[in-house]
Amino acid sequence: MCGIVGYLGKKQAAPILLGGLEKLEYRGYDSAGIAVLADSSLEIAKTVGKLQVLKDKLVDNLPAGYMGIGHTRWATHGKPSDTNAHPHTGCSDAFVVVHNGIIENYQKLKEWLINKGHTFKSETDTEVLPHLIEHHYKGDLAAAVQDMVRLLEGSYALAIMSTKEPDKIVAVRKDSPLVVGLGQEEYFLASDIPAILNHTRETYILEDGEMAVLTADGVTVYNSLGEKIVKEIFHVQWDIQAAERGGYPHFMLKEIFEQPRAIKDTTSGRINDAGIVDLGLQMTPTEIAKFEKIAVVACGTASYAGMVGKYVMEKMLRIPVEVDIASEFRYRDPLVDEKTLVLVISQSGETADTLAALREAKARKAKVVAITNVVGSSVSREADEVIYTWAGPEIAVASTKAYITQLVAIYLLSMHLAQAKGMISQHEAEELALAIKKLPELADEVLGQAANIELWAKSIAKWEDAFFIGRGIDFAVGLEGALKLKEISYIHAEAYAAGELKHGTLALIVDNIPVIALATQEALFDKMVSNIKEVKARGANVTAVAFAGNEEIQASVDQVIYLPKTLPILAPVLTVIPLQLLAYYAAVARGSDVDKPRNLAKSVTVE
Repeated sequence: MCGIVGYLGKKQAAPILLGGLEKLEYRGYDSAGIAVLADSSLEIAKTVGKLQVLKDKLVDNLPAGYMGIGHTRWATHGKPSDTNAHPHTGCSDAFVVVHNGIIENYQKLKEWLINKGHTFKSETDTEVLPHLIEHHYKGDLAAAVQDMVRLLEGSYALAIMSTKEPDKIVAVRKDSPLVVGLGQEEYFLASDIPAILNHTRETYILEDGEMAVLTADGVTVYNSLGEKIVKEIFHVQWDIQAAERGGYPHFMLKEIFEQPRAIKDTTSGRINDAGIVDLGLQMTPTEIAKFEKIAVVACGTASYAGMVGKYVMEKMLRIPVEVDIASEFRYRDPLVDEKTLVLVISQSGETADTLAALREAKARKAKVVAITNVVGSSVSREADEVIYTWAGPEIAVASTKAYITQLVAIYLLSMHLAQAKGMISQHEAEELALAIKKLPELADEVLGQAANIELWAKSIAKWEDAFFIGRGIDFAVGLEGALKLKEISYIHAEAYAAGELKHGTLALIVDNIPVIALATQEALFDKMVSNIKEVKARGANVTAVAFAGNEEIQASVDQVIYLPKTLPILAPVLTVIPLQLLAYYAAVARGSDVDKPRNLAKSVTVE
C-alpha cells in the first residue's frame, strides 16, 4: 500500500523524508509528496509520478525545516495526479495530513463538511481528514485528532502536523501499520520499518487505536480512550532487505499473509449488513436487464478468477457466462454485442492481450466492466465501468492477493447484478453479505495452518508431476492451484475436472504421485469421493482440501487440509490459500527464485 514517513529532530527534515520514501518504493506508488514545517511556515511539494520526479522538482528548492511528513500514494479514490497526491490540507494550510488506508464513510463526511462551508480540491477520501481537524480544533491538536477518528469508518494510518502547534507531529492508526522510530534527540514515523532503518533500530509498533505525539521532548503514546500508556521498545534485528519484506523471506509469502487485509479493503464500504452492494457503477437496472450473456476476458491467473466467476454468475444471474483467454478472444470473431456485458480482469490494467480484447468488445458495442488493481491504468481508463480491487501493490511475479481480491470483486459484482435483476432474495443477500464480511477472519484461520502445509509441500517438492482434481467450482480453483505450483516450483502440474479422470488422465497415475483433491462442494461430494478412490486404487498419494467437520473424507485420502466453514459458493476464497502456500513451500524446498520465476514478468505488456 502507500508509504508514510515523518521526522522531528535537529536535522533538516526534507532529505530524511525523501530518503525514507525511497526505501518504501518497493511497495509501489503513483505519486509522492512531502510537507515541511518551520516555525509557523508550512511548505508542501507533491507530484504525480515516481519519487525522482519530486526530487528533480526540489533539487534547487529543498524545503527548510526540522520536522515534516511525507507520502507515496497508491491511488484508490481519484486518479493519480498532482492534486490527488498527498499531503492534503483543509481550507487553509493550518493542518496537513498524510494517510494510508481507506475512509469508508468519506462521502457522507464530505457532504456534511460542505454544508458547513468547507471547500474541497481533490477527489480523494483523505481530504476530509484535515477539514475534520479544522472543524474540531480548539487549541489542542491531539484532542482534535481524537475527536476526528471517532467519526471515521474504515482503515487508516495518519501523520498530522499543524502551523498552530509547530512543535509536534500526531500519528494514529487503525488496521494500517504505523511505526515510531526512537533516535538520539530525533524521532521518526513510518508505515514500514525500512524507511527508518538507516537511522534507528529502536521502535514503537503502534497498535489499533493508539496515538503517538512526537515532540522535541520525546514520544507520548495514548490508547483509544486517550489514556497515556507505556510502550515496549521493539528492537529491529532484520537487515534492510528482510525489512522490506516485513521480516518474511520472500515477497510472495508476505503477500499471501496480507490477503485477509486485502479482502477486507476490497469489501470495505461496498457491502452493508442488509446485503446492499455499492460499487459506484453507473449502470441502471434497465441497462442490466437487457444483458443476455456475460463474456469474461482475462489472461493467466485473472482468467482462472474468471472461471470461478462463471460458476458464481451463472448460479446467481441465470444467464450464460463465457470465459475467454484474452489472447484468443478477438481472433475467434466473438459473438458479443450491445446485449453482452464483457468483464475484463487485469491486475496491472496494462495487460496487452486483455486491453486489445477490451477494445474489440467496445467496437462491437458491448458494455465493458473492468476489474483491476491499478487506478489510472489503461484498462481502467478505457472500460465503461471499473471496479478496483484495492489489493495494494504486488511485488512477487506470481499473483496471490490480486487473484483473491479479483474473486471478491466478482462476488460483489454478481450480487449487484442479481439485485438489479431481482434474482436474489433479501434473506439470501443478507446471508451472503454476512459470509463475505467474515472472509478476512476465516482467511486468517487458514493461514494458521501454514506449518502443516509446509510439511506437505516438502513431500510434493520431490516430484516432477502433480495433479489437481475437483468438481464444479472446485475445478476452477484447481486450475489456479496448478498454475501456482508450476510457475514458481517448475513442477509440471495439471488440473482436471475429476469426472474426466477415466477419459485418459488415469493413465498418468503411478505409485505415490501427488494428487490434490478439492472437495468443498457438498452437492458433489459423493461423486468426488468416487474419483478420489479411482486415483487411490492406482497408488496416488492424495491430499484433500475440505471444510471442517467433514470427517468422512479422511477414510479416502492420505491427509486433509481443513478449511473453516463458509457458504459453498464462497469456498474458492479460502480454498486457494493452502494451494498458494503449497506452491510457495514447494518452490522454496526446490531452491527456486520464488519472487522472480524464470522467463516470467509481472505485467505482460506485449502480445
